[in-house]
Amino acid sequence: MFTRPDLEAREAATLAPYATLSRDHGGREHAEDESETRTAFQKDRDRVLHTTAFRRLEAKTQVFLSAAGDHYRTRLTHTLEVQQVARSVALSLGLNETLSETIALAHDLGHPPFGHAGERVLNQLLEGEGGFNHNLQARRIVTLLEHPKGEYPGLNLTHDTLDGLNKHHRAGLGQPSLEAQLVDAADALAYTAHDLDDGLRSGLITPHQLTDLPLWAELTRRAGLHGHDLSEQGRRTLHRHLLGWLIRDLTHASHASITASGVTTPADVRAQPTRLITYSPDMRDLLRDTGTFLREHLYRHWRVEMQVEQATQVLQSLYHALMNRPSMLPPTYRALAASEGQPRATCDYLSGMTDRYALDTHAGITPGGTPALWPR
Repeated sequence: MFTRPDLEAREAATLAPYATLSRDHGGREHAEDESETRTAFQKDRDRVLHTTAFRRLEAKTQVFLSAAGDHYRTRLTHTLEVQQVARSVALSLGLNETLSETIALAHDLGHPPFGHAGERVLNQLLEGEGGFNHNLQARRIVTLLEHPKGEYPGLNLTHDTLDGLNKHHRAGLGQPSLEAQLVDAADALAYTAHDLDDGLRSGLITPHQLTDLPLWAELTRRAGLHGHDLSEQGRRTLHRHLLGWLIRDLTHASHASITASGVTTPADVRAQPTRLITYSPDMRDLLRDTGTFLREHLYRHWRVEMQVEQATQVLQSLYHALMNRPSMLPPTYRALAASEGQPRATCDYLSGMTDRYALDTHAGITPGGTPALWPR
């Protein structure tokens, strides 16, 4: 049987010198004994997996409402795809795959119902109260809102995992670890590939529209397919080729960047002027153009905009109803309002809702609506 010290020794012997070792983790806010058989990052990963917030990702929007169809990505399947990419590249680069997995699994815990549309609505509603940001909310969930032990709020994750969730708020912190940088890149990789795939599957994007997109032209050439008349099997083949192409580029370009930087320790990584996990310049251009295409032709498609309007009306209505009648908040959030203020506690409640729970709750307080509430 391998014990935690055995696993820590294996990391030290096999990972790259600039990888984050679990035995050197930055501690936890609340002192606790580490596991006999799991590293500190394994314990973090397991705690994230067992949260209520993680389970709710199954019914939260990626692009399409979770009820739109069984085959479209949800926030949970997106998270698992990010985890898979991050772990694969981490293994190739000699990074700590467990820390990468943990950050990937936690990175979208703070997303509200209805995807980025829901985030924009909550941010507007909390103007003057600090706003709303799903990255900050993910950290809030794991440090305050989830408290399985009851001894203290939060999951008591290592500071290394928490730092990996500081995606855009790093004043004075230096660069993130390479594992955290990798999750950030894997996130963009995953949603570019699967949003394109879901757009084609749904018919909101057609192969004809993609004809002049440089990434599409190169992808179809590499796969040996004609993109004008795409079968179901052809779409799957292109998605597989796209993932492989993006992962290879990310792996090779990052390895070259790390080597050129001369870093030999995690501290060296943090002191770098720029991030070291990167794509090749050509791929960055292709991804930029593809992101522009997806914004114009998928995220702003009239059918998606209908969902955005629905999200706006539902969340605004629920927020104002709960603010006007705070007794409708569950006891946990009423208690939270005493210390955090009613607007923030209301936002915490709303952001934790799944798409279907938000819709059902809204129906339950709307004249003529039919409540279909199940236990929370």
